[in-house]
Amino acid sequence: MATTTAPRSKPLVKAGTPGEKQKRSLTRKQREAVAAYAFLAPDVIGLLVFVALPMVLAFAVALFKVDGFGNYQYVGLANYKLMGSDDQLLASLKVTGTYVITYVPIAFVVSLALAMLVRNKFKGIGWVRSAFFLPNVVSLVVVGLLWQFLLVDKRGAISSLLAPFGLEDVSFLGTPSLALGTYVVISVWFIMGYQMLVFLAGLKDVPKELEDAAHIDGAGSWQRFRYVIWPLLRPTSFFVVVNSTIGAVTGLQAFDLVYVLTAGGPARSTSTVVLYIYEQAFTFNNIGYATALTTVVVALLVICTGLMFALTRGGRFDEE
Repeated sequence: MATTTAPRSKPLVKAGTPGEKQKRSLTRKQREAVAAYAFLAPDVIGLLVFVALPMVLAFAVALFKVDGFGNYQYVGLANYKLMGSDDQLLASLKVTGTYVITYVPIAFVVSLALAMLVRNKFKGIGWVRSAFFLPNVVSLVVVGLLWQFLLVDKRGAISSLLAPFGLEDVSFLGTPSLALGTYVVISVWFIMGYQMLVFLAGLKDVPKELEDAAHIDGAGSWQRFRYVIWPLLRPTSFFVVVNSTIGAVTGLQAFDLVYVLTAGGPARSTSTVVLYIYEQAFTFNNIGYATALTTVVVALLVICTGLMFALTRGGRFDEE
């Protein structure tokens, strides 16, 4: 009789073979991917619900005339057309532009200088850094009230210090020609500690060996900064400029601080565009027009930021 042989079964994969290791590797990668998406999900959901959705609704509301009682009347692009003849809006944009081109470079230079000053360790360095950063952890409302108290005409601490020079009668917040400059100084004082820490983080990425080599080759302090530190610090500088520009236009110091200090006065000399949008929405109940203004400001910021990225390659000017 012919004997039949049972078909050979495929050999089982033994534990520890490459096949099993590959399966385990794929499973581990899948678990890591699930964990990563789980960690990202709250931020993504938050951005969609609290940023993306309000932006879409803002573009929709800008097409309506909305009063404080919730009455909607479709007006199309009328709110956008109104901007061209709004003299107060143009004045607020001028104030905001003056503030930005003054505040951003001054804060940049002061913060970088402080970072260079405190980058080296010495006794009490922790206290010095904390003292510079302390204003940034205080509420801007408290900062505004503090400086308002210091700058009270004839009775404030600043007036007392200036009295020997015959300047006790100077009203820093009540004089149109001085109010905006005072606002810039207070803003720089508030933000310099935060930007100093950002620059310190960037300076830690500068290899010490490069500075030592330049020093051995006879380079002075300015030459080491110009040719060694500054090129490596450009990405950090780019972040500081973009961040401070956005903050100067739409940040808390563009509204909270100026609202507490001067409420836009005197003679609208400190009326920023954000403060003007607030007044249109909650003082004059022109919510539709205020929303249209907001969309235009956001669009301008996006365009300016995009141009800055494109022209400077994210701060890497010299890379091909």
